[in-house]
Amino acid sequence: MQSRQQAPAEPQVPRWLSFVLKSDRAGSAWYLGAGFFFAPALMMVPPWPALITVLWAIIALAGLCLGLLGIAMATGLAMVLRTGAELPEDYWRSIFDYQPTTKSVGRQSPPCSRPSSA
Repeated sequence: MQSRQQAPAEPQVPRWLSFVLKSDRAGSAWYLGAGFFFAPALMMVPPWPALITVLWAIIALAGLCLGLLGIAMATGLAMVLRTGAELPEDYWRSIFDYQPTTKSVGRQSPPCSRPSSA
């Protein structure tokens, strides 16, 4: 019995996975950046316990949203990997806003111009 070799099919990537990956990336950047604001802000507002509670609630809500994005991201990637497919490099580059790659075998360095010795 012969088995047929099939060409690898395009991975079945859920449409929402790209949105979740980009949102997680942007949310994490904002969360870290906001941490540089909230750390001094929490030190400056000790006389107002209600304001401290509000700030901690905002921090906790943003962390919860990032956690839910992480769960959605893991679920989407598991769905893709369960099919046995791999996500191509161009897909990851589109998430991180890199330019698509060209299929080249090796990297060639530009020719050096040496001064001729006469």
